[in-house]
Formats: sequence, C-alpha cells, structure tokens
Amino acid sequence: MPIPVSPVFTWPLRPVRTIKWLASYWLALSSTVIELGLAIAIWWLLQPSWEVMQTLDFAWIVTIWARNMALLILVAGSLHLWLWRWRGQGENTKFDARDQAVNNRNFTFRNQVYDNVFWSLASGVTVWTLYEVLYFWCAADGFAPVLGFSDAPIWSVIWFVLIPLWASFHFYWIHRLLHWPPIYKRVHSLHHRNVNVGPWSGMSMHPVEHLGYFSSVLIHFVIPSDPIHVIFHLYNLALNPAVSHAGFEKLFVKDRKRMALGDFFHQLHHRYFECNYGTAEVPWDVVFGSFHNGTPEATRRIRDRKRRLGR
Repeated sequence: MPIPVSPVFTWPLRPVRTIKWLASYWLALSSTVIELGLAIAIWWLLQPSWEVMQTLDFAWIVTIWARNMALLILVAGSLHLWLWRWRGQGENTKFDARDQAVNNRNFTFRNQVYDNVFWSLASGVTVWTLYEVLYFWCAADGFAPVLGFSDAPIWSVIWFVLIPLWASFHFYWIHRLLHWPPIYKRVHSLHHRNVNVGPWSGMSMHPVEHLGYFSSVLIHFVIPSDPIHVIFHLYNLALNPAVSHAGFEKLFVKDRKRMALGDFFHQLHHRYFECNYGTAEVPWDVVFGSFHNGTPEATRRIRDRKRRLGR
C-alpha cells in the first residue's frame, strides 16, 4: 500500500483529515503520548530543583545522565527483547525477513546489536544529556526563557503539538546535510550500516550526528517554554527512534494490536538511502522530489535519481 502524504500541509486544506491525523498521535496509545507522560512524571518526581541547577555540579548532572540511560535501555531494550530476542509476535508486520547481522566486520564488535547499543548509549545518551543539562543550567540562571504552563495554557498546548512538527522540519535539513558525500562518509555512514533496522538502530549514530540531531532543542533558548516542553522534546528525539526503527510496523501482545511501531517511510530510507530524508509529518521530500511512497514506480525514480547524483 503506498504511503499517504500527511494532510497537515496539503493544499487545499482538509481540516477534518488533519484533525483525525493529529488525533491518531494524541488521542490513542502512541510513542508521542508515552513520551509526554514520561516527561510529566520525570519533571514532578525526579527533576533537581532550580536552585540546585544554578550551579554545574556532578551530582545533579549524573542524575540526568543516569535517568536518560535508564529510559533508553527501558524503551529500546524492551522492544528488542520482545520483537527480536523472544520473537513475541513472530514475523507479524516485520518489514525484513532477515535477522540482524552477526560476525559482520562492518559493525563495531562485528555484531549489529552490540554496535547499536554501544553508539546509542556511549554517544547518544551523552549528547542528549549535554543538551538537557545546558538548557536547565541556563534556564535556572535566567539565560533561557521559561514560560510556565499555568501562565499560558493555550500556548502550552499548541506548543506540545508543534514540537514534533518542528523536530521533523529540523531533522529533514540536518539529514540532507548528513548525506553530503564528505559528511556521509565520515559521519552518517555509521548509522547507515543498519539496512535491516531494529530498536537499537535508531539512536546508533556518530557523535557529530548526535550533536546536529539534538540541536533541534536549542529552539527553547528562543521560544519561551515550560520545562516539560523541553523534556518532552528531548524524549521525542531520543526515544522515538527506537520505535520508528523497530523493524516491525505494529506491536502485538496476545494477538492484539497495541500501538503503531516502525515507520515504513523511514524504513525505505534505510533501504534506498537517497529518499525520505525527513518524516511523514512534514512533506519536504514531496516538495524536493525525494519522496518514496513504497511503489515500484517510486523505486525506479529514486534509482534514477541516485544514478544522476553518482551514488
């Protein structure tokens, strides 16, 4: 089935379809809703006080690092165990029949899973924590604007909806830059070792790529935000890739669909490389001719495009 274009930015506007599309993210069990719930819980239960965060101190910094490490292990690890190790739903909605690579010298430790876990935790969690600590340290000292939910409730709700769209817009342009041959060879090729992706593949990136990818959160130094907006934004960036790279389209437990998982849109990017640089939410790939909708015609067009680019 061809991938549909998001109705949010199509013309003429289709408000009913747009509302239904947004509802699928926010009014059903989805990774977005889970990330919002985690952000609220973490802020109220585990966040250091503003007074503590006014000073860069090892104790609160390592607290942020440890909770980020635990969250990524929980999300990516649980999905990997259920889908790949325990085969909890067999091959149901699996994109690629192959298993993940072992004894392959393209990967660190010659093992795809070990490679992905290492780069996700050693680089991914470190850079994620760096941005989180930077924001809260600056906000605590008055160098980043803070606008509490109670001060602007309508804006706060709108900003929650816009954050994933901004992250998608930012990701497209960072991703196109990463496919510039000199950067691709030295940086982004590490992520593209993964053709048959799994939950740990999403955050398996070169440190330079992590720095660019997470820089989306710097918008909160410009636009006043509630701290929960910032934590949600970071969780959307850090935890969503484990879901979108799961290698399965849907999560089944006891033969019932529980939530959507892998993104066929991005799965095609890992298959054909020079297409679907962004996400399905923001149609930049449609605008710039790199959209692959899963049809044979699109495959031929993308292969012709790669030949023209000499790749």
